[in-house]
Amino acid sequence: MSMKIQLSKKNAPEIWGKNAVISFDDGVAKIHFGEEKSRIKIQQAARKLRAQGISDVELEGKYWDLAHCWAFYQGFYTAKQQFAVEFPTLDDAEQQQLFRQIECGDFVRELINLPAEQITPQELAHRAADFILQQSKQAECESAVSYHIIAREELRDRGYNGLWTVGKGSANQPAMLQLDFNPSGDPEAPVMACLVGKGITFDTGGYSLKPSNSMDSMRSDMGGAALLTGALGLAIACGLNRRVKLYLCCAENMVSSRAFRLGDIIEYRNGVTVEVLNTDAEGRLVLADGLIDADAQKPHFIIDCATLTGAAKMAVGNDYHSVLSMDDSLVKALFNAAEEENEPFWRLPFEPFHREQVGSAFADICNTASVPAGTGAGASTATAFLSYFLKNYAKNWLHIDCSATFRKSASPLWAAGATGIGVTSLANLLLSQADSR
Repeated sequence: MSMKIQLSKKNAPEIWGKNAVISFDDGVAKIHFGEEKSRIKIQQAARKLRAQGISDVELEGKYWDLAHCWAFYQGFYTAKQQFAVEFPTLDDAEQQQLFRQIECGDFVRELINLPAEQITPQELAHRAADFILQQSKQAECESAVSYHIIAREELRDRGYNGLWTVGKGSANQPAMLQLDFNPSGDPEAPVMACLVGKGITFDTGGYSLKPSNSMDSMRSDMGGAALLTGALGLAIACGLNRRVKLYLCCAENMVSSRAFRLGDIIEYRNGVTVEVLNTDAEGRLVLADGLIDADAQKPHFIIDCATLTGAAKMAVGNDYHSVLSMDDSLVKALFNAAEEENEPFWRLPFEPFHREQVGSAFADICNTASVPAGTGAGASTATAFLSYFLKNYAKNWLHIDCSATFRKSASPLWAAGATGIGVTSLANLLLSQADSR
């Protein structure tokens, strides 16, 4: 039997405690949400109910709309998925949008939460392509999607040296998904956006080995790839009508006799050489290949998403995605979209001088900051590294360090595991940019 959940704008009776968010009356739970920060309060209440072992609920009564239903679902979701939510009847447009968001958000969270033995690099690439095809089919534009997966030694043979170098040490060989969503059908149609995702399906740190308490959540290191796939899928489901290309750089970073080593030098297709000073700074090495491909398309803008640095997480915790870019207008567009979707993003600095902090005595650049230990801004210098693989890094490029992708323990808003934060904001950004161009 399901518990009925109602919304109330009145304060809870004092018996339930000062500023209580939930009260109970004759088997009905009431969420006291007020006007201010209503979505946060509803999500917190859903998390409290779920933490109490309540798993089957029916949302009823006044005040339920798309935003409130979505907030409740976000808090009620758990990785084991042993729950059921019956939603109230919304108007047709809101009902459809709610189910789109649930389908795409669930795809992202489930994909990130699955163990690395199931989500290998090639499996990640195939699942992402299948999901975009599924969303396109539902939107009646399946013919708009084409894709190619480059895998194993073909990556080396075609010059994808960053991806090959990082992934060659694993029995689960690396792969790159190159997907083209082109609703016009015109092969010469301009590309509005290129999306580049880090898809490290497990990260041991390589020979710069992580300690166990840092490695136990590294199935989530493909969170950037999952996030961009879910966001593109949601945008397509919502009627995206502009051309977008998706590049997922998928690999496992393992230790073996084939694994790359400190001191190795990688030469990329754009001529940049990179000295490896830390094999645990592998995400930027694979993203570089995707950015070279994206830049060659001459899109209106490029977004890359990656669980890239511990420094970003130290700065903003698990609560925000970090944004680094020199393009103020593009950052503003993202923040406007995020505000509409009630999702948390925070801007970190990226300046020209950060590019000087990744120099190498043996190559053009190195894959970690070369300034004295403890004085470099890790998230900023990682962004600086990536900038060497774009011709005009100061314009039309957003780097998102996905700090809020995964929680090792529950919070007042989120269950342990993947959050899916960013899916609706990035979909909104794609749709708004499509409308403005």
